[in-house]
Amino acid sequence: MKLDLVFGADNLHYPLTGIGRYAFELASRLEGDESIHRVRYFSLGRWIDDPLAQCMVQAGPAQRNVWALVRARLANNRLAASTYTTLSPKYFQWALRKLDSKTIFHAPNFFVLPSQAIKVVTVHDLSHEQSPEFHPAARAQLMSTLLPESLRRADHIITVSEAVRKELMTRHQVAADRVTTVHLAASDLYRPHTTGMLAQAMTALGLQRGGYSLFVGTIEPRKNVERLVQAYERLPEDMRRKYPLLIAGGPGWNSDAIHARMSKAQEQGWLRYMSFLDQRWLPALYAGARLMAYPSLYEGFGLPIVEAMASGTPVLTSNTSCMPEVAAGAAHLVNPRDLDDIRHGLEHCLSDEAWQAEAQAKGLVRAAQLSWDRCASETIAVYKKLV
Repeated sequence: MKLDLVFGADNLHYPLTGIGRYAFELASRLEGDESIHRVRYFSLGRWIDDPLAQCMVQAGPAQRNVWALVRARLANNRLAASTYTTLSPKYFQWALRKLDSKTIFHAPNFFVLPSQAIKVVTVHDLSHEQSPEFHPAARAQLMSTLLPESLRRADHIITVSEAVRKELMTRHQVAADRVTTVHLAASDLYRPHTTGMLAQAMTALGLQRGGYSLFVGTIEPRKNVERLVQAYERLPEDMRRKYPLLIAGGPGWNSDAIHARMSKAQEQGWLRYMSFLDQRWLPALYAGARLMAYPSLYEGFGLPIVEAMASGTPVLTSNTSCMPEVAAGAAHLVNPRDLDDIRHGLEHCLSDEAWQAEAQAKGLVRAAQLSWDRCASETIAVYKKLV
């Protein structure tokens, strides 16, 4: 029997961030799988036609998905969040009233809606519980209110790392047989580049291959960018000049202090900030870096780690949450709350040629173990088990 699937499309819009990338790569493969009869898309109370095509439409920094912006602002407002929590389940249940008990409804972003369908939800992290200070109070409250109900409603839960699976089982007493870990992966676009492949991007961005360290991610407290900049500032001046720190990512919540520190470093000439990057240059940006520096305080998976490894770029990351699991021995691990440990790690990774070669080789092997085809196959196996 072929599966009838409804897929949550809330995050399928340009530009694709971590959860959006997961939803896009997974949905792209589900549509073509012989086990799937059809895939339909539901987003914010509406049925959507072909959202995958919309993900490929390039937008400028001022052009963002309107619904996504509105939802983000509402999530930061206590009254709006409370109203949404009260009213949305009833409306969504009405909108999905025609789904039957043979249909799979997969919500790839924390919250599965009430319906008669077989319900699967993907939980990416529990940062709102582990470290609520990383979120606006209204958002943390919204997550804390809606997630437990979503977990009870779901017939099965997918987590993106074993670390999150264990957190879920401990914090929410979820039975082991109700939750499955399915790792994420890097897109095929992320791969080692020859000098010729890099030339156009390096020229366009004003960069030199192997001449910079890289951080990719939203600028917010959880990503630990401020400590990264502080640690980089403590490196020898000649090293900072030879390998300036390039930070690529949009501004996030509570990031004013981080931006102030980055502005000071830019004035000193050893840091460069790109708040918006043409997505076609991103694979080359990864592949051209000397080092990917990602000392995040907490991650559910940490997709940039794998994207860098797949690009042949050595990685420095944290020894906490899921990051050792994702790196699997192929990255240099540091204590993300210890400035000296981050600084020593940066200096070692940038200067040690033997480590560079070893990390590159190990990273490519690790990235090859993680693929979106495998992610889709393991997800479909969950569907089949439920049917």
